[in-house]
Amino acid sequence: MKELLDYIAKSLVSNPDEVIVSQVESDSSIMLNLHVAQSDMGKVIGKQGKIARAIRSVIRAASSQEKRRVIVDID
Repeated sequence: MKELLDYIAKSLVSNPDEVIVSQVESDSSIMLNLHVAQSDMGKVIGKQGKIARAIRSVIRAASSQEKRRVIVDID
C-alpha cells in the first residue's frame, strides 16, 4: 500500500522529491501518512477534496485483500 500511495502522489505533484509516505501498523488497521510540499497540497487534495477522496478509494480497493482497514492521512 505504501508503494502505491507513493506512486500516485509522485505522479500528481510538481516536486516528487518532497513526497514522504510513512506507515504505522496496528492489529486491525494500517495508517498511511502522506506528506507533500506546501505548494503541492492543492494538487493532492483537489477541488472540494475530490482527488483526496479518489486516492483513498483506490487505496481502500487495493487493500481489500488484506482484511485490515487502511487509513490515508494527508498533511
